[in-house]
Amino acid sequence: MEMCNLEKRGKLFILTFTGEDEHRINPARIDAIRSALNQIRSDSTSLCGSVLITTAHGKFFSNGYDLAWAGSSPDKIRLMSSKLRELVADLISFPMPTVAAITGHACAAGLIFAFCHDYIVMRKDRGFLYMSETDIGLKFPAWFIAVISCKIGDAKVRRDVVLKAKKLTAEQALESGIIDAAFDTAAETAEGAVELGEQLVKNGWNGQVYGENRKQLYREILDKLGVDETTDDVNNVAIATSKM
Repeated sequence: MEMCNLEKRGKLFILTFTGEDEHRINPARIDAIRSALNQIRSDSTSLCGSVLITTAHGKFFSNGYDLAWAGSSPDKIRLMSSKLRELVADLISFPMPTVAAITGHACAAGLIFAFCHDYIVMRKDRGFLYMSETDIGLKFPAWFIAVISCKIGDAKVRRDVVLKAKKLTAEQALESGIIDAAFDTAAETAEGAVELGEQLVKNGWNGQVYGENRKQLYREILDKLGVDETTDDVNNVAIATSKM
């Protein structure tokens, strides 16, 4: 089953999670995303003035780790964690601006994936941003907190997202400076992402320089990605899965 589709529209690359499922993050989906990113990198026209837009079909942008797939298998949990960290490193070094167009719920690891884009636009009429870890009994990996700290500047909002598992609507996220724009419908959100992408294309930035600058901006995240927390991941996911 195809998990994502890559479309090139001028200088825009549009990556879409296909299907009406929850777009859970598992090794197969991560491999599909990384394959699309590698395809973009190999395009000689992508290194100057291009933009990546990531979006999804259905009511979910991504509902986080695929806990049902991982079960209580330590090897599966370690693999899922390792592959997501590799994907995040790919996005932080990616040689162009990136936009996440959230047209449904973005939760837990799915929200972390969205946060690893430079810009976020979101629909108002459906969906929320939700770090569910506290609600389901999972400890946050240090690198999750590093991402959240880089992307949520307001300390009170950050506290509520992490420690209260507060769900944020598009309006709340916009007011808090977490997202860049909010639109009334999914179609308008997709159109808004394309318009933003076209504005960014006009800058004609050198992709390699852009990627290197982003790496410096998010050095804290990259440093935390190198810390192996899979022992905690195994224990945490096993506990959370047992509650499902």
